[in-house]
Amino acid sequence: MPVRNTIRFDVDECFYHVYNRGINKQIIFHDDDDKEFFINLLARYLAPESVIDQHGNIYKTYNNKLELLCYCLMDNHFHLMFYQNEKGVLKDYMQSIANSYIRYFNTKYERRGPLFESRYKSSLIETQPYLEHITRYIHLNPKDWQTYKYSSLPYYLNEESPEWFKPEKILELFDGESYLEFMKDYEDHKAMLDEIKYELAD
Repeated sequence: MPVRNTIRFDVDECFYHVYNRGINKQIIFHDDDDKEFFINLLARYLAPESVIDQHGNIYKTYNNKLELLCYCLMDNHFHLMFYQNEKGVLKDYMQSIANSYIRYFNTKYERRGPLFESRYKSSLIETQPYLEHITRYIHLNPKDWQTYKYSSLPYYLNEESPEWFKPEKILELFDGESYLEFMKDYEDHKAMLDEIKYELAD
């Protein structure tokens, strides 16, 4: 069972499901460029070495302290899954992502004020079955999930993962079994759906 909607259980060597949505459920990704920018932020702060931009700004990296295992970006919300190696790192990482994306979004769309409805929500994942099912829940968010560009599913099927993305801790749970067949097993998926929706409820 997950520990529901909390970031108080901040421990090392644990799995976390992280999610957030736009304030009043508004759009947070208007186009492909917005989604690409957000994914580039995920990569920037997980790069093997600190990234230096064209203005000489040095961005801290959380590589080896935090592992991104799964993600999906929808128009008004996102889901991420992490393995936290060091206590407190997830909080710092998500703060860096949120601050950078809000600055980008507000500048691009000439707006001010908050973008997300709250600080991100995070659930500690404590069992292997739930760990497997939540990856499927995340990847099934889009109706066109098999061809959707802005989820990590391609890295679970056949596409080589970039350095900043590490799905191995999940894939090794399947021990050679087909992850695609697992995705298609909707009856099994439905058995966990109510529990996952409860976790995501406000």
